[in-house]
Amino acid sequence: MTTSRTPRTEHLVLPGVLTAGQAAATVAGILAVQREDGAIPWFRGHHLDPWDHVEAAMALDAAGEHQAAERAYLWLARHQLADGSWYAAYADGDPGDITDRGRETNFVAYIAVGVWHHYLSTGDDTFLDRMWPVVHSAVEFVLRLQQPGGQIGWRRDDDGTPTADALLTGSSSVHHALRCALAVAEQREEPQPDWELAAGALRHAIRRHPERFLDKDRYSMDWYYPVLGGALTGVEAKARVEEGWDRFVVPGLGVRCVVPNPWVTGGESAELALALWAMGESDRALEVLQSIQHLRDPESGLYWTGYVFDDEAIWPRELTTWTAGSLLLAVAALGGHEATCAVFGGDRLPAGLDPDCCTLT
Repeated sequence: MTTSRTPRTEHLVLPGVLTAGQAAATVAGILAVQREDGAIPWFRGHHLDPWDHVEAAMALDAAGEHQAAERAYLWLARHQLADGSWYAAYADGDPGDITDRGRETNFVAYIAVGVWHHYLSTGDDTFLDRMWPVVHSAVEFVLRLQQPGGQIGWRRDDDGTPTADALLTGSSSVHHALRCALAVAEQREEPQPDWELAAGALRHAIRRHPERFLDKDRYSMDWYYPVLGGALTGVEAKARVEEGWDRFVVPGLGVRCVVPNPWVTGGESAELALALWAMGESDRALEVLQSIQHLRDPESGLYWTGYVFDDEAIWPRELTTWTAGSLLLAVAALGGHEATCAVFGGDRLPAGLDPDCCTLT
């Protein structure tokens, strides 16, 4: 049965980042973009991709907007393809206007993170029952592209051709999603031992075999995503963050998307803050979030995607729901929102098969 909860948003107030009024405006900004059918595109007139759609929905749950978040997840349930996937892009969230017919594994897997977050936010067993077949089919689609070395092929083309090449960022996100999917399965008392093996093999690849992934070392997401996705923890996580800090972090401005480009982005900055929080470094996480307040648009409450600091110019000129969503989730974690802390902190997520105990080489 559904647990009755009174929305609480004090966890979205953070000194130097959000006041109560600003938090409310940011949530309202996301809601203003959401379509009546539940779809959340980047902004009206742009496309929807399943990953960023889920990110925005999780932010709505963190703000207590559970009905709006549920509508977002039901949009995915209604438009899931027969093989368990979704297309990579829908124009303005219109399911009949597909602009990228590829199916990307990390986009597909992320539904598990959102569903688990919504369940922890609401206690709605009926919702979990409704979404379990959706999550199950999505995970099975993703794992059909897992390679012998544990990494996940990043895409299946519209003609069905699978891509064996793996992306470290995407596979790290899939690792997080697999753990959330295992938590859903555990809650339903429907164990999935194959998923546990898959999660362990994937974590082993991320931790021990960087050569199994395409070289995208210039991108900040490849730097911090193994930490954000929970594959690297403790000493390993700290060492990785320290190794890349000076390459990617621009003090007072945020995180570069790609080096050496003089471009900081709000989404990457907020995600790094969330990874820092998960490592126990809340002070540094707060500093990063404070550094990107120059990206906030006071009129809409949303955030510009990025800033070219050599030219002192906002670029591109777009206010994206997923940038606002990632910031709200980072603030919610720092503010102690229970569901967000559980999903991104990892303490209550099954780990899968311990990679140090398996025989992979």
